[in-house]
Amino acid sequence: MENFVTIEILGQPFTFKTESELSEARAVADYLKSQVNRIEDQIIKHSPGINKRTVLLLTALNITGEYFALKKKHEDLVKVVSERSRRLINEVESQLAFHEERK
Repeated sequence: MENFVTIEILGQPFTFKTESELSEARAVADYLKSQVNRIEDQIIKHSPGINKRTVLLLTALNITGEYFALKKKHEDLVKVVSERSRRLINEVESQLAFHEERK
């Protein structure tokens, strides 16, 4: 089911269509809005009158940086879980073989 979500960023409304749950789409939109507001607040202190495109670009770079950091953590976790799973499977198979030999 298609849903439409409208958010206001930097004084301009944006409407987008989503096929995901409406609450999830709103959470994404709210996160984006909060990040844009955070960057805008930080920049205005140092450079009043900054270009809105610059705010959006910096926000996109920050979110992308967060994504890549989380992606790396996920990949590392998958490696650890895979290695531990492999060791556990080997141990279980070893124990099963040992008990089969003793029969």
